[in-house]
Amino acid sequence: MKTKNFLAVLSAIFMSAVFMSFIGLQDQKKGGPWDVPAAYKSKKAPASTAQSVNLGKMLWAKHCKSCHGNNGLGDGPKAASLKTSPGNFKAAEFQGQPDGAIYYQSFVGRDEMPNFEKKVVDEEERWALVHFIRTLK
Repeated sequence: MKTKNFLAVLSAIFMSAVFMSFIGLQDQKKGGPWDVPAAYKSKKAPASTAQSVNLGKMLWAKHCKSCHGNNGLGDGPKAASLKTSPGNFKAAEFQGQPDGAIYYQSFVGRDEMPNFEKKVVDEEERWALVHFIRTLK
């Protein structure tokens, strides 16, 4: 009898958690358009190499995937706690942006997207992360 009660309570907790995760994601609003300064929009990334993409992947794992997820879908473990969706980096709208816009968004940030200029200070590392983000298409 105790086992049945325990299983019933466990099932109820599990179902509540699943239900709440859907509510949290639906409550997130889509972020508005970014106001990227012209100086950033015109920035061009240096040539991408396998080495730069691998470096970017390591930086992604350290700084980005907790919100943006493994594949840039905005489904990282911290994403549900945000008021604004982290976005989908595979989307054509996102990938269609100039390199400098992605650079700006990734390091200057806004609102819930933190500023990473002091965490990733090396210019080569910053562009490596942009190169990795480009592979998420």
